[in-house]
Amino acid sequence: MRRHRSRGEESPGSPRSGDLHPEEPVYSPIPDLQQVAVLIPAYNEALVIGSVVLQALRYTPAVIVIDDGSRDNTARIAQQAGATVLRMGKNQGKAHAIMAGFAYVREKGFEIVVMLDGDGQHDPGDIPLAVLPVMNGTADMVIGSRYLAPGNSIPPYRMAGQWILNEFPRILSHVKISDTQSGFRVLGKRALDNLDFCSTGYNIESDMITHFARQNIRMHEIPISVTYDVPNKHKMNPLLHGIGVFQNLFLQLARQITIQPRPTGYAAMLLAALYGMFLLSDRSHTVRFPYHLLTIGM
Repeated sequence: MRRHRSRGEESPGSPRSGDLHPEEPVYSPIPDLQQVAVLIPAYNEALVIGSVVLQALRYTPAVIVIDDGSRDNTARIAQQAGATVLRMGKNQGKAHAIMAGFAYVREKGFEIVVMLDGDGQHDPGDIPLAVLPVMNGTADMVIGSRYLAPGNSIPPYRMAGQWILNEFPRILSHVKISDTQSGFRVLGKRALDNLDFCSTGYNIESDMITHFARQNIRMHEIPISVTYDVPNKHKMNPLLHGIGVFQNLFLQLARQITIQPRPTGYAAMLLAALYGMFLLSDRSHTVRFPYHLLTIGM
C-alpha cells in the first residue's frame, strides 16, 4: 500500500519542479504500482503529449512514449515531462509503435501495461479503475469502452461505424465487445506473453481481440470517459480508417470461414470472389492493377 507523500517529498519518476508545471502525484491505493507501465504511441502530438504524460505520472512512475517518427517536438516535450521516449526512425504506424513499446516493457520486467492514445482523448484518471480487474486476477486484458459511459458525447457517425466494426470481431472471436477500436487498454502478464501476432496500422486493436480470443485470454470492459475536443483530431480520415479496419476484418473472416467444412467454405469463396470483382471495378482505371489481390479473391 502506498502512502501519500508530503508536498516536500519527491516521488520516483515524477517530473522535476521546472518541467511543465507538474501536479503533485496522487497515488491510488493499489499495491505494486511499480509494476505498472503506461505506453503512449504518439505521432506529431507536441501540443498535448506533455499534458498526457504529466497526468499519467500521477498514477504510475513509468510512462513510455513511443515517438513514431514525429516531425515536431513530440519526443523532446515528452522527455521533459518525465517520460521515457522510444524513437522510431520513421513513421511506421500505430501497430509497429505499440509492438516496439511492448517489447521494451517486457524487457524491463513490467507485468501490467496500460495503453493510452497520445492525442489527449483519454483521461489518465481512469487508470486506477482500469487496472483493478487485471491486478485482482479476474481479467487478462481490460478494454476501456467509450460506449459504456453515459456521459460521453460521441458523434453519431462514429457510433454507426463502431457498430459495424464491432460485429466482425464478434463473429471472429465469439466475444462481445462494445468498443473494439478503443486504444485505452490494460494488459496483464498472460496477455503480454501472448503478443505473438502480426498487425499493421490501426488494425492492432481488433487484431488483438481476435488473437487473444483464440488464446482464451480473459477480456473485460469498463466504462471510460473520452473527449473529441483535441487539437489534432484523428490522424486519418475516420471514413478511411473505418474502411481499412473493415477490409482487414473482412479478409480475416473470409480466411476463417474458408477452412471450415462445406457449405460455409463455398460461402466464403463466393464472398472472396465478390471482393475480387470489387477490386476489379474499383481499380481497373488505374495503372497499378492489383492482380495478386484479385487472384486471391477468385
